[in-house]
Parts: sequence; structure tokens; C-alpha cells
Amino acid sequence: MAVPKKKVSRSRRNMRRFSAAYQLDPVTVTTDTNGELVRPHTVTLASLDAYIAARTQRKAARKSASAAK
Repeated sequence: MAVPKKKVSRSRRNMRRFSAAYQLDPVTVTTDTNGELVRPHTVTLASLDAYIAARTQRKAARKSASAAK
């Protein structure tokens, strides 16, 4: 198992992490239906409300379909 011979100082560790952060891609931003800027794959209250409404609608449809059989 690889084990460092000496402790890496906080300064050296942070310098390594700082330089690695600049290699990342820039943050992508999209516009939602209201024209507001939003990061993709994030939950907003509007999308959460729409998700809950669709889920309850699907559940009601399944319940009525099983009752009709």
C-alpha cells in the first residue's frame, strides 16, 4: 500500500487543490420557462410542484385503472 514518507503540509495540499480547480469546465447555465437563469439538473420549487402534481395524477390514473378491472 502506498504511504507518503512525510506529511503533506496544509499549504502544499491547498495549493494542489487550488490549481486543480482551474482545470474544471465553466458552469453551464440555462433559462427556464420564466426566462430566469438556472443551473441544469437542479430542483426549483416550480419543478418540484410540477413533479408532485404529475406523480399524484399518475397515481390516481393507476388507481382508477385497477378499479375498472
